[in-house]
Amino acid sequence: LKVQQGLLIDFASFPQKFIDLLNLSLSEQESHSPRFLLQLSCQSPLLEGPASFSVVETNAFKHLNHLSLRLAHGTDKEIKDYLAVCLSSLKEEKQALEMKLKKTEDDLSRQLAYTQQTLSEKTRDLEKLRSEWTSQTSLLSSRHSQELQSEREKAAELQARLQQQTEQLRQELESLHQRSSQQLQSRLSELETSCRELTEKKYKNESAVRDLKIKLSGAEEECQRLKQQVVSLRRENGTLDTECHEKERLVSQLQMRVAVLEQEIKDKDQLMCRTKEVLEATQQQKESIEGNAESKELQIKKLEATVKSLSEELLKANGIIKKLQAEVRGLVGKIKVKNTVTVSQEKVLQETSEKLQNAEKELQNAQKQLSSKEEQVSKLKEQLEMTVQKLNESKEVLKTNENVINWLNKQLNEQQLHRKPQTESFHTPAAFPPAAALRAQFLPVSSKAAEEAADVSPGEQRSLQTTNKHKEAAGLDSKYFERRDDSIPLHGLASTLLPTDFPQRSKHSVTSAYFSA
Repeated sequence: LKVQQGLLIDFASFPQKFIDLLNLSLSEQESHSPRFLLQLSCQSPLLEGPASFSVVETNAFKHLNHLSLRLAHGTDKEIKDYLAVCLSSLKEEKQALEMKLKKTEDDLSRQLAYTQQTLSEKTRDLEKLRSEWTSQTSLLSSRHSQELQSEREKAAELQARLQQQTEQLRQELESLHQRSSQQLQSRLSELETSCRELTEKKYKNESAVRDLKIKLSGAEEECQRLKQQVVSLRRENGTLDTECHEKERLVSQLQMRVAVLEQEIKDKDQLMCRTKEVLEATQQQKESIEGNAESKELQIKKLEATVKSLSEELLKANGIIKKLQAEVRGLVGKIKVKNTVTVSQEKVLQETSEKLQNAEKELQNAQKQLSSKEEQVSKLKEQLEMTVQKLNESKEVLKTNENVINWLNKQLNEQQLHRKPQTESFHTPAAFPPAAALRAQFLPVSSKAAEEAADVSPGEQRSLQTTNKHKEAAGLDSKYFERRDDSIPLHGLASTLLPTDFPQRSKHSVTSAYFSA
């Protein structure tokens, strides 16, 4: 075979390699495209002649034949000898297995009886522990529920108090707002009166404008300061929030560590106490056994085996009990930790809510102050615009008044030049100077001028009116003499002195307050 099929294996390693090939073909039996195949081919269809058994590896390119063996029929004697050997080996294995089964059955029956007894005892202990655990959990749950109800009632009372305080603050703020609005209205009325007075006094207008500009600059500076304060408050709020979160995390971590350390210390103390008790019990048992050692030397070997089994089982039972106790303690510790964490979290939440409410109130107050300042600034701007408009109007009125005065001076000069050569009665050099010296003064009416005007007799006034009717003077339109409420009044020109004719006075001429003598 080695020469014919080109095998690289020795005769000693041939069986193992053949078994490996068979195992490879079995492992790939369930795959869709197996790599190794086993082929059994026979020349006769009834499998009577020799057959060939081959191991083939399949590829996408080629089928490789690793090994092919020829199989021949065995004789009856060989088959019977082989079957006899197989039967004898099977009988020996059967007997050995029956012996092992009997031994294992006996051992298992003994172990079952013993384990059933221990299980009954342990189940009783477990039921007692469960009853105790359920009672403790019920007590803890009832306490926890009572504490939660009390804390909820406290939270409701605090909420009601806070609501009352907020309502009181809101009412106080509304009253303050109304007072400030009334004060602002009174200020508005005062400013309106001052604006009316400013129309009569030009120099006061300039000073008031300067004062208002100074106030505007101050208000703008205050607005900028308030905006900077709002920005700083927001930043402080952000930093406070981050600090609160970090402190809460540190507190929770420290509380968890403290609880874990306390539980570990308690568990270690209990283990030490139990180990001491066990040592004392074992010492007592040793003393009793040493006293009875002489009389019971034959029974020691049996008792040692039983003691070992009992100690192992007791250790297992103690381990189970310790695990249950540790679980119960862990649950109790977790409940305590949860209670402490809930109380601390509620306190922290209340403090943070109070801080947030205070910050919101401060922000609202700042916003209200900003809005009031902006309203004041807008009102001051409107007042400035009104004063500027009134100043422009007063300037226009002054220009018109100056034009009217100039025109009247011209008319008076022309009329005096025409009247000089006509009559001597109108020739009064002391009362009327030449045309170059005539000029009208824009002055307020004094008490002396009013008295001098009152000294003129009614007969002279009538003569003046008749002369005005007969002679047509080139005068101004009546719209220039109409009184306007928003303009500066033109004082110093009486209605009796506006006509062009004058009365005849031989002895004495009345000096006027509006023409220089």
